[in-house]
Amino acid sequence: MSSIRQVQVTFDCAEPERVARFWCEVLGYVAPSPPEGFGTWDDYNASLPPEDRDAWFACGDPSGAGPRLFFQRVPEGKVVKNRVHLDVRVGTGLVGAERLATLEAECTRLVALGAVRERLLPADEENESCIVMRDVEGNEFCLD
Repeated sequence: MSSIRQVQVTFDCAEPERVARFWCEVLGYVAPSPPEGFGTWDDYNASLPPEDRDAWFACGDPSGAGPRLFFQRVPEGKVVKNRVHLDVRVGTGLVGAERLATLEAECTRLVALGAVRERLLPADEENESCIVMRDVEGNEFCLD
């Protein structure tokens, strides 16, 4: 049996390109070039039947180390807490006030991009601080 070497994380959402471009800014990811024969993604979408336009978008880690993120349009809205979420690891190795300052600075940057701060989970005996947030469509993630 072979080992799996790559994974893709897929998000259900209402506006795939909007959510994908938010995550590009958060993670330093890049959107792929439009399909061959099209100068822009808008040109590509215009070539599709109306029901297929803007149905998906993807982005990836330019270094190839991180997983590809795929965003697909679904008709239903988000109604419950995510069962899986991303932890954006900005404070790895930091503790106490230094960690908290780093998390707060990144939180401020992401709020300017459209994220929403939910709450700070302060450090305790087992875990360091993290900040629970929501992306531009309300999906939970943590600054860790």
